[in-house]
Amino acid sequence: MQNVLIVIHLIIVVALVGVVLLQRSEGGGLGMGSGGGGVGGFMTGRGQANALTRATAILAGLFFLTSIVLAIMATQGRVQRSIIDGAPATTAPVTPGQPAAPNAPSAPNAGGVLDQLRQLQNQTQGGAQPPTPAPPAAPQQ
Repeated sequence: MQNVLIVIHLIIVVALVGVVLLQRSEGGGLGMGSGGGGVGGFMTGRGQANALTRATAILAGLFFLTSIVLAIMATQGRVQRSIIDGAPATTAPVTPGQPAAPNAPSAPNAGGVLDQLRQLQNQTQGGAQPPTPAPPAAPQQ
């Protein structure tokens, strides 16, 4: 159903673009070949302008209608979720002086960078000092 509506929507878009381009503007538009000099012209200038204006309004209304229906259909199957629902459950707080237990059960998202940094920080606070990087060597001339 959604694919059929998308095809109809695209046909309306192409028709709307065509009708807008055919309208006579101050510069003549693409409908400039409809001069009044020929015998048996299809429509007069005023009648053609009214028909194109009416067609533009109808196609614009259909465009808005199909856009709204497609937006509703796109959100129909989605389940509304919250960021808070995806947050991992909190475990017992770790005091700053106490290192984290090495065999403690980990949370489902325990492989993240922040968790690794917290584990590294807890290990360094447990007594071991982090290695200090060597100062850069001076360039020799």
